[in-house]
Parts: sequence; structure tokens; C-alpha cells
Amino acid sequence: MKPAWCRLPEMTISGAVLFLIIAGCLFAPLICSYGPNEQNLEASLAPPSAAHLLGTDRLGRDLFTRMLYGGRVTLSSALGVVLLSAIIGIPLGLFSGYFGGWFDAAAGRICDVLLSFPTLLLAFVFVSGFGRGLGSAVLALGIVYVPMLMRLVRSLTLVEKNKVYIEAARSIGFSSFRILFLHILPNCASTILVQLTLDIGYAILGLASLSFLGLGVQPPAADWGAMLEEGKNFLMLNPLLSLAPGGITVLSVLSLNLFCDGVQQYLNPVERTLPSFEKIERLKQAREKGADAG
Repeated sequence: MKPAWCRLPEMTISGAVLFLIIAGCLFAPLICSYGPNEQNLEASLAPPSAAHLLGTDRLGRDLFTRMLYGGRVTLSSALGVVLLSAIIGIPLGLFSGYFGGWFDAAAGRICDVLLSFPTLLLAFVFVSGFGRGLGSAVLALGIVYVPMLMRLVRSLTLVEKNKVYIEAARSIGFSSFRILFLHILPNCASTILVQLTLDIGYAILGLASLSFLGLGVQPPAADWGAMLEEGKNFLMLNPLLSLAPGGITVLSVLSLNLFCDGVQQYLNPVERTLPSFEKIERLKQAREKGADAG
């Protein structure tokens, strides 16, 4: 049998790219010769050279250094968004689908209200209430992603709770908490993992959008969205000021989605015969089923 990296080349390539991006961001202090906010006005808007691989910005700061340090902010913040939405959305979805009743009805109506707004517009509303800053952006996007995750978990729970192994667990006398978190949740984990990995990509793009509009990370700190905003006024002088952070953002999201898709195919042989668009369509159907059931 061929090893996984031969059978799933897209997973291998995207995983290698993702590893390089994450490793570069994590070890930025060891790789870079400059500080992220170290200025040299004499080298303002310098082109790429041996001293500055991607050139410098208007304040003479090394673009390559700021891109790696900005990646640390972007990736860690995106992970924080997904963790926040998972901590809130997964238990709510489990309880809503398993117990039903007034709790399910109330949670469903709140989700309907939140889902009726565009994602970024709702994030703008929360950020305006919390105040500008990276923490506010993470909190806002984490709350915005809760309804989508909760709907998915609820629909999966509705399917699982009527299966024979759950009836057997009830007959043995297992508590509802044990059934939910030790039986239902593990059997829903693969689908939830797909949604969470997709949400990481959405979170990277959402954080970049908020920072581009000045609602996320504040100067002198930077992430990829803030660097895009800084570079848009100097496209003719040094296009890399925008192309570099924009390109690394697209490459990170694409690599993340392809790698997680390959991992899912490797762990679930049935999925290997399904094209990516069909798996995404199944995920959408599961979410729509949960919304209709609400």
C-alpha cells in the first residue's frame, strides 16, 4: 500500500506550505535580523535587496520581518476566534439537540436573529460596542461564529441521540452529561473538525478585514490586514507592501483547507471517493437541516 503522502499529494504539499508559514512565524525572532517596529527613514520604501528581502515600508521597517511577526498575530488570533466559538457553540448545540424544549426554542430564535445579519456587519456592531483593538475583534468574530457551529452540532446531535447505542447507554443508567460528551460528541467530532478548520480560514480573512478597516490590531503592532491597509497607498512605489501580506493570507487559507481536507480523507476512507465540493455540500445540508429543525 502506498503511504499517505503518495495517495494524497495535495495534503502533503499544502501541509508542507502550512508548516513553513507557521514555523516562520513562530521562529521569527531567530530568522529576522530586524525588529518588527525598527525604523530607518533613510531606507524608506526601499526595493527588495539582500538587506531587505521584500523591501521596506514608508518608515523604513523591514517588510519581511513585519510579515512574519504579523503572521504570529493573525494566526494566534484566528485560533482564539475558533476556540471561543467552539467553547460556546459546541455545548449549546449538544444541549439544544439533546434536551429540546424551551431551551432549544430560545437558542434557535437567538441564532435566527444573529444569522440574519451579514457576518462582517455583525462583527462591526460588536466591535463598535467593545471598542477598537485586537481583543475586541477576536471576541466579536468568536461570537459571530457561534450560531453556525451551534446549528451544525445541534443537527448532528438530533441524529445521534436516536441511535441504538444511545438507548443502550440510557438503559445502563449513564448520565446525560456522560452521554453527550463521551458518546455523542466523539461520534460527531469529524464533521465538527471540518467546520472548525473552515472557520479558522474564515477567521483569518475576517480579522484581516477588520484590521484593514482600522478596527482590529492597532499601530504600531501589525497583522496581515493592517499591512494591507498600510501598503495600499504605495502600490506604484512598492507593490510588495500589499502583495506580500495579501499573498500570504490567501496561501495560508488555501493550504489550511487543502491540508484538513486531506487529513479527513485519510482518516475516513469513505470520504476518499468524494470530491471536495460534495463534502462541502454535505456539510451545508447538515447545517440547513439543523436550521429547518429549529
